[in-house]
Amino acid sequence: MIYPKIPLAQSIIEICHCKLINHIVISPGSRNAPLTIGFANNPDFTCYSIADERCAAFFALGLAQQLQTPVALVCTSGSALLNYYPAVAEAFYSQIPLIVISADRPHDKIDIGDGQTIRQENVYANHILYSANLHEEASEQNDALINEAIAVARFQKGPTHINAPFEEPLYETVTEPTVNVQVHYTTMNPVTFNGDITPYVKKWNTAKKKLVLVGVNSPDALDNAVIENLANDPSVVVMTETTSNLHHPAFLNSIDTIITPFTAEDFEAYRPEILITFGGMVVSKRVKAFLRKYQPQEHWHIDTLRAYNTFGVLTQHFKEDPNTFLAGFLAKTELTDSGYRAMALKLNAFRRVKHNEYLAKIPFTDFKAFEIILPALPKNSQLQIGNSSAIRYAQLFDIKPGIDVFCNRGTSGIDGITSTAAGAAVGSNKETVVITGDVSFLYDSNALWNNYIPKDFKIIVINNGGGGIFRILPGHAETPVFNTYFETAHNLTAEHIAKMYGFVYQTAHNESELKKEIAAFFEKTEGPKLLEIFTPMLENDRVLLQYFKELT
Repeated sequence: MIYPKIPLAQSIIEICHCKLINHIVISPGSRNAPLTIGFANNPDFTCYSIADERCAAFFALGLAQQLQTPVALVCTSGSALLNYYPAVAEAFYSQIPLIVISADRPHDKIDIGDGQTIRQENVYANHILYSANLHEEASEQNDALINEAIAVARFQKGPTHINAPFEEPLYETVTEPTVNVQVHYTTMNPVTFNGDITPYVKKWNTAKKKLVLVGVNSPDALDNAVIENLANDPSVVVMTETTSNLHHPAFLNSIDTIITPFTAEDFEAYRPEILITFGGMVVSKRVKAFLRKYQPQEHWHIDTLRAYNTFGVLTQHFKEDPNTFLAGFLAKTELTDSGYRAMALKLNAFRRVKHNEYLAKIPFTDFKAFEIILPALPKNSQLQIGNSSAIRYAQLFDIKPGIDVFCNRGTSGIDGITSTAAGAAVGSNKETVVITGDVSFLYDSNALWNNYIPKDFKIIVINNGGGGIFRILPGHAETPVFNTYFETAHNLTAEHIAKMYGFVYQTAHNESELKKEIAAFFEKTEGPKLLEIFTPMLENDRVLLQYFKELT
């Protein structure tokens, strides 16, 4: 076995090994050579080399998203670790465990004009759960900081940072370790709400209108018994998002379709007395606006770690796993006689009829493309959806149960969509489909500079010639300023990028072409594929905005 000669590097590697940090994403550099040598020469680590630090960080994010265990990122000194920041922020808000290990210059080399040197300590201060600023010499104090950084990432589900100063020479090796590290083994007992739930059971049993709103959620997070209990209570309406991975015929899975045409009287009729939320971020701006204006009497959030006061009326945070809490809580409740659920299901059925009638008469646009793509997704596949327009269109359709859906909704950025999907594909071993916009794809095109993309990885790029999301937001005006600085209109395609990275490239320009190409696109081949769908820039927003007007 080969080890770096520098004792501090040995300590980091050995503690990671003992604490089962098995996946290491490495960005090439010189200052981090001691770490790279140690990780890459130990067969117990699975190492990935990704040159672009921003892409590397999102790749690690996708890995950790699927593995549900910390993934380490290793980079050199200087601006390298700043390029990790977008993924660090996403991990912070999406509760995904990442461990950034940055090599640094020794402390006496900072701010004296040395090259590739910045102030690295606490650089992620606003979006990090723990920062371990190590000293140059291996020590028990350093060991304690490394242990803590790993434990916090694992148990508090988020990013941590280990900053390690190394002095040259950096490439010297030894065949035996020269340190005896202190490994602190931490266990986490299941988080259980220990308060008296009797008052909440009474409130639940007397309320006639209870709304359950589910944000980003892992697949299979709720037992069938809990799902059926919620679905069959006449006083309960369950609203799910595409990213909730929660399915039942009685759940309302297209929130915007339901509530966008509401009048003030409708909003009042649907105002819940009790709101229960669980899962991560909610995509729908309309449901957030609804619940902020027509506030419930009670808002209970269920999560082992966090509770955001999204609607300004958070009254209780139940610190427990949602499935565990709901199973115990609902067992103590009674079904309440109410017309709330029946009213919502009747409206949902009506909206579905209007939805189908509208889709039958529209021209080929983004909306029509999603109608064709989503039912064609392979069974038991994983779908990674881009932000901005893509996730909002996906929210308007059913997605088959058994397809796992993910989206970077922590910060809702476009900066690492394809990179995250590539990491997630490796971490899940599932056929992975990415649906993304043209600007998002071009922005993250270095994601394909990656030797680990599986053969069944598939990318669908909706190319409408610019940032289509800005056309459906308030304030759109057809001016040079809008087209240049907001929409960023362009005439680029993904063709040459796809071919450079060895992707099979397909195109569709109309409905008949897309129906033909989508069938061929999902056939099994010996390499990844990219399907670019060209839609009319000037027609997309008109068709989508008219949709909401024709739902009544």
